[in-house]
Amino acid sequence: MIRTLLRVLGHDHARPVRRTVALMTAAAVAEGLSYALLVPLLRALLGGDPGDARPWLAAFAAAVALCAALRYAADLSGFRAGTALLRGVYHRLGDHLARLPIGWYTPARVGEVSVLAGRGVLGAMSAIAHLLAPFVSACVTPLTIIAVMLAFDPRMGLAALAAVPVVAAIQIRTGRATAAADAERDARDRDATGRVIEYLQAQPVLRAGGRTTERFRLLDDSLRDVRRASRRTVLSALPGTVGLAVAVQAMFTVLLILGAYLALGGHIGAAEVLTILVLAARCADPLLSLSHIGGQIRGARSELARLDAVLRTEPLPEPADPAPPRHHGLRFESVTFGHGERTVLDGLSLAVPEGRRLAVVGASARARAPCCS
Repeated sequence: MIRTLLRVLGHDHARPVRRTVALMTAAAVAEGLSYALLVPLLRALLGGDPGDARPWLAAFAAAVALCAALRYAADLSGFRAGTALLRGVYHRLGDHLARLPIGWYTPARVGEVSVLAGRGVLGAMSAIAHLLAPFVSACVTPLTIIAVMLAFDPRMGLAALAAVPVVAAIQIRTGRATAAADAERDARDRDATGRVIEYLQAQPVLRAGGRTTERFRLLDDSLRDVRRASRRTVLSALPGTVGLAVAVQAMFTVLLILGAYLALGGHIGAAEVLTILVLAARCADPLLSLSHIGGQIRGARSELARLDAVLRTEPLPEPADPAPPRHHGLRFESVTFGHGERTVLDGLSLAVPEGRRLAVVGASARARAPCCS
């Protein structure tokens, strides 16, 4: 998704995104490494002289302050980048749409462009401010914590590391299962938007015919399809959410049983067991939210893919040295227009002066017969 985001933003706006991702990654790694101080801190607190824990407590407080500073800088950079890039992408999209050929704007693309220019761009750019930070934290912080566990006890670290491929497989399986449902929902959204626009454009005709209170089958069917597609999207994501919760709970239970076994056997102390439980609980929280964040990331990625497809459409060729615009006036005198054997207009005179609007200068036009009779 980040590669697609950088391609959509272009070279001018890619640097703030890279800086934001780097800050978010540094904050997540620093948070995971700070938990390494829990082992000596708890050993000192549970030892014979709790006063020995003061240096470690000060070091842990400094690490927490550093993590808070990095997190604040990352969040602030994300919000600033999202706000600035939202304005830049709107300008880029508008300039590109103005250069596309008229024939590109088919009735189906009217609804697509309407959804893309409204909810699409906003959802794609809000991913920088609202989705990247929790997603990076949910991926990087547990891996860093597992590295810390490997450092002070390889057995517990390997037990926690065994859950990584299980969580990754669940996320991949959920992504593949929901991809088709997301594509169908997006197609239904575009079709429904086109039907709504068509219905609004037909309001003058419907009101003139007194048909505004009638139900229209095409519009109703498109709205029902949107509701059914949204329901299928939720149902397709449910197995992944349940499976991830079961996997995380199983990992926590295995670590708890293994820690109790090692503590009863005298292989590790009470401080190590308590640290393992704290680290396991800290890993479980972001992992449980990974399914929800992953669904939002997939939605933003699909919006970015559609935005990238529009921006990669070849515009009309433009001359390197365009000629200056020229304005000409237009004038008709005694124009006659006929339809078949019937004369519709006879003796029409009008003029469009240079830089002015249409102005009728003659009153000699008269209708011989209605054109629609």
